[in-house]
Amino acid sequence: MGAVGLQTHIWANNTRSVLLLAGFPVLVVFILYGVQLILMGLGFMPGTGRGLGDDMALAASWLGWTVPLAFVIAGIWFAIAYFGNQAMIDALTGARKVERRTEPELYNLLENLAISRGLRTPALRMIETDSLNAFATGLHEGRYSVTVTRGLVNTLSRDELEAVLAHELTHVINKDVRTMVIASIFAGIISVIAEMVFRGLLYSRGGRKDNKNAAPLILIGVAFAVVGFVLAFVIRMMLSRTREFVADAGAVELTKNPDAMISALRKIEGRSSIKGPDELQQMFLDNQPDGAGLEGLFASHPPIQKRIDALVRFGGGSDPGPWSGGAGASPYDTSVPAAG
Repeated sequence: MGAVGLQTHIWANNTRSVLLLAGFPVLVVFILYGVQLILMGLGFMPGTGRGLGDDMALAASWLGWTVPLAFVIAGIWFAIAYFGNQAMIDALTGARKVERRTEPELYNLLENLAISRGLRTPALRMIETDSLNAFATGLHEGRYSVTVTRGLVNTLSRDELEAVLAHELTHVINKDVRTMVIASIFAGIISVIAEMVFRGLLYSRGGRKDNKNAAPLILIGVAFAVVGFVLAFVIRMMLSRTREFVADAGAVELTKNPDAMISALRKIEGRSSIKGPDELQQMFLDNQPDGAGLEGLFASHPPIQKRIDALVRFGGGSDPGPWSGGAGASPYDTSVPAAG
């Protein structure tokens, strides 16, 4: 995977990301319209007393004031999340900031990689769990952070750990972390709207029951809302899925050691589970579900095997096969030799 080809993939991802992120505000309007139809059908909002088309047109006219109101509320949430996203992530994952004096080798690995690209070293954080995972966060220079799990540090060799850090640093270099944090904020806004509305409907007794178009309004509204939620979910999948291939390739470009990235993925495979909201798990190094079928189809990350196949084909690495060792036991050498 040459430098020119890799850069082309990065540009294509960034262009696609801008277009996909632009779709989130449209989806908010789409979902809001569906919610208004549901509320009208349930009698919480007044209908025209005429035909279904008239009621739908009336609901559309309300968008003139409900959309600005929704975007004001969304803007407040966005501002809170923008400035407090790292604190929220730390609270959800239990991550804590670590310094050079407590994790000198880990810190030095990250610092050397950052220096090699002329970057300010991101903050380093640790989650005390046996799971093997990592992720990068942040929205701009000076706020970037790389988080790893204790299980990852205890299980991976030095070269494998360096490859994982290079993978996460590639997300920083390519501005993937900014895109994913913003996408998570947008997705959070949509989730909050959904939860508020449906909880309100669940615990309410409804309003007036004299709208003859109630049933079709509710069905059409639910269809609008469901399509909006599904599209929002698909957008998030498309944002994160292809970026993992590019970040794997970026790790190889930084370390010149494809075998280290491959063996790291083999150790992480099936051992990466960390509890957290979906919006956060999409930023993880691996978030592949155990199941197949539709669950795998809509996974936020490509399967480990496909990522390894790409590294073997384009990066010149070799695949040692699935790893059967437990945490702290490695069948590989302490240092994985660089590919010739």
